[in-house]
Amino acid sequence: MGLWDLITGGKDLRNTNRIRHEGKRLSEILEAHKNHFLGKPGGKRADLTGADLRLADLRHANLTGAILERANLEGANLQQAKLTHASLAGARLRGADLRNTDLTEADLPGADLSEAQASGVEFFRCDLSNADFRRANLRNANFRSANIKGALFAGADMGVTILRETNLEGVDLSAVDLTTTLLPKGYTPPVGAVTMHKS
Repeated sequence: MGLWDLITGGKDLRNTNRIRHEGKRLSEILEAHKNHFLGKPGGKRADLTGADLRLADLRHANLTGAILERANLEGANLQQAKLTHASLAGARLRGADLRNTDLTEADLPGADLSEAQASGVEFFRCDLSNADFRRANLRNANFRSANIKGALFAGADMGVTILRETNLEGVDLSAVDLTTTLLPKGYTPPVGAVTMHKS
């Protein structure tokens, strides 16, 4: 049994037709959001503030600019979803599958992404201040120009993770293997970090 199974208890993903938020099916909210994004009639920006989206099947979903503040997305599958410019402040994404998700310029201050599968995620210019990435899989993720001040990375897999053009001041990378991580020029890794070059 893998980590994701332990988090989800081996349960199946929840279909968007079976999830309701404020009296509406999630599938209807997503359709209206898609129309809003495309400028079609009947469109409405998705506001899923505080929504219970645990184990939701959101693969390939277009949530560009959606409001997901404080939403519970634990164990949800968001593979290849579009969350550019989305607001996810305080969202719970523990154990979520975010592989190859586009979060460009999304806001995730204080979000819980611990143990998330986030390899290949585009975090370019995201607000990730005080986010929790402990034990997350961040291989090949792109953090260029992201705000990660106060973020926690203990135990995270940061193989080939891109941290170039990223301010690492106030970021705890101790005990993280930075051997293949693409670090900012002139950055001196903290004591305890594993790196390819001596600092």
